Amino acid sequence: MRDKKFFKSILLIISIILITSCSQKSSMKPEDFKNKEPRLIIEEYLSGNVKAWGVLQNRSGKVTRQFSADLNGNWDGKRLILDEKFNWDDGEIQTRQWQITKIDENNYVGTAGDVVGEAKGYSYGPAFKFEYVLLVPVKGKAMKISFDDWIFKQDDRVAINRATMTKFGFRVAELTVVFVKD
Repeated sequence: MRDKKFFKSILLIISIILITSCSQKSSMKPEDFKNKEPRLIIEEYLSGNVKAWGVLQNRSGKVTRQFSADLNGNWDGKRLILDEKFNWDDGEIQTRQWQITKIDENNYVGTAGDVVGEAKGYSYGPAFKFEYVLLVPVKGKAMKISFDDWIFKQDDRVAINRATMTKFGFRVAELTVVFVKD
């Protein structure tokens, strides 16, 4: 009887830890950066040629892949067309074309061929937050992975991107990218 109560207590503690760790979202909000500099205006920063280098880490923090990328953006006054070409260290080449529409000074929506629905973007100060669900190929199948993407402008040429990828609320990977504008 005593062992049963002990086991139930341990199970309850583990359940509480799992529930609270899964339900916690970042308390950081785009608005937290509204009065900070330098201002990242995403359609200006990504217009023209931008180079990028990044690492993909699994949920344990182990680097599993690396890449370099070439980005080329064209802003027409309302919409940014952004072509991305990723060169992964295992030889895979991946391309994506984003169409990002500016709604107002702080809000954006975006689409791409492998994005489910619309991405939502928020721009304040040096920060740009992009939330979307991406179809990621895993063992021949397309898996829906949620991205919580943060880009921070460092100066006129450099920006740093940190993305957290989740599935069913669980963190499955993280991506760190450095952008350098030509």
